[in-house]
Amino acid sequence: MTVQHPPAAFLDGFVQVLADAATTGRRLTREERATRRELGARAAASGLGWRVLVREHLAASRGAWPAAASPDHVLSVVEQALDAFAEGYESAQRLVIRQEEAARREFIDDLLHGRGDSGHLAARAERFGLRLSRDHAVAVAEGPVPYDETDSVPRQVQDALFTHFESRRLLLTTKDGRMVCIAPGDQGDVLTRFAKQAHAATEGGQVALGRPRSGAVGIGHSYQEALNALDVAHRMGFDDPLLRAADLLVFPVLARDRPALVDLVRETLSPLEQARGGAQPLLDTLNKYFDAGCVAAETARRLSLSVRALTYRLERVHTLTGVDPTEPEQRYMLQTAVIGARLLDWPSRAL
Repeated sequence: MTVQHPPAAFLDGFVQVLADAATTGRRLTREERATRRELGARAAASGLGWRVLVREHLAASRGAWPAAASPDHVLSVVEQALDAFAEGYESAQRLVIRQEEAARREFIDDLLHGRGDSGHLAARAERFGLRLSRDHAVAVAEGPVPYDETDSVPRQVQDALFTHFESRRLLLTTKDGRMVCIAPGDQGDVLTRFAKQAHAATEGGQVALGRPRSGAVGIGHSYQEALNALDVAHRMGFDDPLLRAADLLVFPVLARDRPALVDLVRETLSPLEQARGGAQPLLDTLNKYFDAGCVAAETARRLSLSVRALTYRLERVHTLTGVDPTEPEQRYMLQTAVIGARLLDWPSRAL
């Protein structure tokens, strides 16, 4: 705990320096300036404000004004003393800011990755505006380039959010080039506004929302859900500006048993590699067909094909795989395999 000293405690020796230097008109010595810098650093560490300290220096100068000294000499000494004092004060403040930022980054890393004792994390969280006794959800925004907290885009999003939600308990930061917002789970309006601001500031970036979770560990889980949602969007080609992890739960389920998913894709779709041009054209056709709700006319429009040409491609899939994509009873396995192929980035990557 910082011990609060009276302002006068940081003027030690100032009156003596003023009387001697102002009377003779000399400049402050190196040792005298060093003493002023040290006192300035101690004053900053004590938590005293700069205005109070300047006022105290001016009051002391007025009270101990050497009668035999010229005003120019007195003001010159005061200027030199305050300049050295300010140098020490500002240097100490920069150090405190760096230490605070290091503590904040360490806390955020521990929180998002579930490291450390929950009780200790909860105590540290209060310092940064979070109450871990409540449910929290995490939103992660990803733009075209990586960001850190010194960039204009995160600052723009932060200013907009805190202007609107000044009294809310939330935390904004950057992590691995993405913007991260942590907010109470029952305040969905905060994360929704963060998503809108981030999408606009990044000129079309994507934002993923994890589900509300309880405690410090829950925040880490919500963060991982948001990251997984972004990963799924990349693999599946989703371009929605807002992704909700709750709406994408089927994809982590499919990807959780990778060997089984690989077997499904290999057994169901590998025959497509026998087609002219390889598997990709027919796989793209199936993707568009399923995305269009299995409506042939809409699929043909999206692919810039005639319905007849689309029908031929679907028949070719049936011939090669033995599975008819137009039959509801057979469609489920084929559609699941197609989703698996996108998650596994097949056929670009070998199974």
